[in-house]
Amino acid sequence: MKTNRREFLRTASAGAAALGLAGKIAAAETKAGAEKKAVKAAETFPVHLVGPGRRKMMWPIKSELKSVRIKHDAPIDPVSWAYMKELRENNKTRVIYPVNPYVEVYTLRKNLFGLFTHNLDGGGDVWMFLTVGPEKALLIDTAYGLGDLKGLCDKLTGGKPLYVANTHEHFDHAYGNARFDKIYCHEYLAPYLAQQNPHMFDYLFDDYGDNIWVEFDRNDLPKFKKYEIAGVPDGYKFDLGKGYEIELMYQGGHSAGHACFIDKQNRIVFTGDNIIVDTSGCGTVNAPGRGPHGEEQLLSAYRKNLKRLVDRGADFDWVYPSHFMIDVDKSALTNEMEAIDAILKDPNDYDFWDASWGKSATAPAGRYMKHINQFSVVYYGYNKG
Repeated sequence: MKTNRREFLRTASAGAAALGLAGKIAAAETKAGAEKKAVKAAETFPVHLVGPGRRKMMWPIKSELKSVRIKHDAPIDPVSWAYMKELRENNKTRVIYPVNPYVEVYTLRKNLFGLFTHNLDGGGDVWMFLTVGPEKALLIDTAYGLGDLKGLCDKLTGGKPLYVANTHEHFDHAYGNARFDKIYCHEYLAPYLAQQNPHMFDYLFDDYGDNIWVEFDRNDLPKFKKYEIAGVPDGYKFDLGKGYEIELMYQGGHSAGHACFIDKQNRIVFTGDNIIVDTSGCGTVNAPGRGPHGEEQLLSAYRKNLKRLVDRGADFDWVYPSHFMIDVDKSALTNEMEAIDAILKDPNDYDFWDASWGKSATAPAGRYMKHINQFSVVYYGYNKG
C-alpha cells in the first residue's frame, strides 16, 4: 500500500520519542522545509550530462508560480532555455492571476493569450492558447488542468462561451480536459481521449505519495470525470462570432490524431508538438503507431499532411508550437519538410543518434536525429530490422 512520506515521518516521530529520536526526525523535516523554501525563489536548473559523474547546470529562471520544478526528465536545449528565461523574466505582459497561480498569462496579440504552465512529468513546459473572438473563445489544449483553469479562462474572456480543443492526447496537452464538459478534436483522436481514467495522474507521484518532477498541491489537480468528446473532420471551423473563424487541420505525425489550428485573422498556425524548437518528433519511417489510425504516424503520412499545411501558407505567417519558442517564422515548416524528405530518401543518413530512456524502460530506446535547416532537429523512429 502506498504511504505518504510526511505521514510516515510523523508516525515514526511519535513512536521513537522514547528513544530520543523524535528530535532528529523533526530536525530533518525542518531542514527539508528550509531547502524547499530556498528553491521556491527560482526554478531548478535543467541538467545536461557532459561526462561520467559530471553535470553542467544552466542558469535558473525566476518564477512566481505556485508550482516548483524539482527536476527535468531530459535535458533542455540551451537556446530554448535561454529564450524562455528571457521571456519569463522580462516580458511586460506576464501576469499570474490569483484565480490560478499555476499559470503565467502572456498577451501575445490583442485577442490572444498564451497560458504557460509546468509540464508535471518532467518534460518541456507547456503552452496553452486562448483566442477571444467577438462572441466566443477557443482554448487550444488543457495541459494537466492544474488549478482553476476554467476560472482563469472566464476571467480572461469576460465569461464568454468557450470552445475547448486538443491538438493531441498526450498527458501534458489533454489531462486537463476533465475541467470542462465538452472537448473538440479531430475524429481520429477521439478514441485516444476516451482512454483517460481516474488513475491517470498516479504516475506523477512516487510510492510514498510525493511529487516526482514538480512540487504542487495534489488537491489542485482535476477530479477526473467523463466529458463529451466531439470528434470533428478535417477542415472544421470554430465560429467565434462575426466571421471570426479558427480552422482545425489534420496533421497526424506526433500522434495518430494530431491536428493544428489556423487563425487567419491573426495569421497564426498553432502546430502542437509536430514542430518544436527543442526537438520535433513527428513519426517513424517504417513502424506504424499503436491503436486506430496508427499508420498516420508514419513519416510519409505526416509529410503528406505537412505539405498541405505549407500550401496554405497564404493564410498565416507565424507558427506557434506548444513548447518553448513561439512566433516562429513559417519558413520553419518548409525547412522541416525538406528534412523529412531527406530522411525518407535515406533513413540511415541521420545527423546523430540519441539514446533516450522512457519513464519505465529497462533499456534505452534509440531516436534518430536530423537537422532542420535554420531551426532545430527532427527525431524519428526507424526499425532497421
